[in-house]
Amino acid sequence: MNTELLLQLTVNGLIVGLLYGVIAMCFVLIYKSTQVVNFAQGEFLLIGAWVCWGTLVWLDLPFYIGFLLTLGFMTLFGILIQAVFLRPMIGEPIISVIMITIGLSMFFQSLMKWIFGVSAESYPQVFETSVVNIAGLNIELAYILSLIFSVVMMAGFYWFFKHSRMGLAMRATAFDQQVASSLGISVSKVFAASWAISAMVSATAGIVIGMVNGVSSALSFIGIKVFPAVILGGLDSIVGGVVGGVIIGLLENLAEFIDSQYLHIGNLYTIAPFYILLIILTIKPYGLFGTRDIERI
Repeated sequence: MNTELLLQLTVNGLIVGLLYGVIAMCFVLIYKSTQVVNFAQGEFLLIGAWVCWGTLVWLDLPFYIGFLLTLGFMTLFGILIQAVFLRPMIGEPIISVIMITIGLSMFFQSLMKWIFGVSAESYPQVFETSVVNIAGLNIELAYILSLIFSVVMMAGFYWFFKHSRMGLAMRATAFDQQVASSLGISVSKVFAASWAISAMVSATAGIVIGMVNGVSSALSFIGIKVFPAVILGGLDSIVGGVVGGVIIGLLENLAEFIDSQYLHIGNLYTIAPFYILLIILTIKPYGLFGTRDIERI
């Protein structure tokens, strides 16, 4: 057995899994506050990655300026999406709202291809070295940054929901929108804030992944790829999203090791999360930390 390869893939799986966990938290954030599953989450990654790439290549700006401009743009973008497309859908059946997010996903996919083309593009050299050696393992510097980013985001989410005024308002809205409204909480502002935060954080994850793998329409597939992590952890659990992301990240890299060393199927890395999704939905449909919703007829 190639122990060195297994260790390398395990470390990569842990780092990527934490990044999946951050994206899963964005899924959960929107679902908890609005009861909507956002199937355009992957497009938030794609748009953020392309916008940052455009500021670096077309505008020739330094990375940190392009990064900050992208975060500001995506914050406004998330608010705009919620105000224009989703606020008018308040009170409509949930399935109608979900179909809106699917339609937005397809629209933004096509729009990004029209603006930026269909070819994958690489980010300009941001750091002097792209790979660092730690204990004999070669790790992409962008992955190290993603690890730091993931930990900071998780700590930030914890503080936000525990101590900030808007975080507490979001928790109250997630518990009961009508009660939250009666307490003076602006539910519409909570909805807008949840979409803005989700878009901004997802864009950051898209930039990190784009720095490693380049930017193309395939980047949006990460949003679908993270969905098994959300279901595994529990659709309404922030902690579950993080745990589910780490588990899926480790499992898909373990699948790559088994495939490369023994099975030689060729695409097990890609499809493994969805096998896990089928098993989860069969055995524990509410996930590891999800709230079991019992309906009586």
